[in-house]
Amino acid sequence: MSRMLPISETFRSIQGEGKLTGVPSFFVRLSGCNLRCRWCDTPYASWKPEAGQRSIDSLIDEAASSGVGHVVLTGGEPLIFEGAGALCAGLRARGLHVTIETAGTRAPEVRCDLMSISPKLGNSTPWQDPRDPDGSWARRHEERRLNISAIERLLTLGEDRQLKFVVCGPTDLEEIDAMVARLQGVQAEDVMLMPEGVRVPGREQTDWVVRACMERGWRYGQRLHIALFGNTRGT
Repeated sequence: MSRMLPISETFRSIQGEGKLTGVPSFFVRLSGCNLRCRWCDTPYASWKPEAGQRSIDSLIDEAASSGVGHVVLTGGEPLIFEGAGALCAGLRARGLHVTIETAGTRAPEVRCDLMSISPKLGNSTPWQDPRDPDGSWARRHEERRLNISAIERLLTLGEDRQLKFVVCGPTDLEEIDAMVARLQGVQAEDVMLMPEGVRVPGREQTDWVVRACMERGWRYGQRLHIALFGNTRGT
């Protein structure tokens, strides 16, 4: 079964986030996650995973025939699945550029071209979420959401790297500053802040983020796919 993976969807689109924003890409969304972010924008791959089993070989063939040279492995959380490393290796062997989008809680032996890590801040924990009436997921999420040793290892497994933080307000900055200070080898240009939400943010959401990026030399991270397509699956 390590040659099979639970897949929520595959599609071609424009990369909407991070250093490769705007690049035509083929997306492979694995279904299943070890976290439950309260603001997750893909609940069909986390809170209520929808999946069909696909062979690694079929995914490689589909990506290679997609007509684009960049592939994004996303989720859910792709690195909780045993076959993720083999999928990445197979894609790169076909000459494709591979980005892994991960929360950074697991660090298996996997190699990629861009390691895109989105550590989950305290704002992500689903306290008093109606989808979690007994609070069991909130407790598990809070215990698991940050794994500094895993993040440090992942930073060495990509040819390039980025840290993307979903932010809800200025109080998040103290947590981010402390985390970045703990990580070795992270450059200011590797760090980006993205306002939380599934709509194009207004000035009240963006002004303070822009100021923080200017002060620290970080990048402002927009969600281009939201601006282009809205909060729509397959984009």
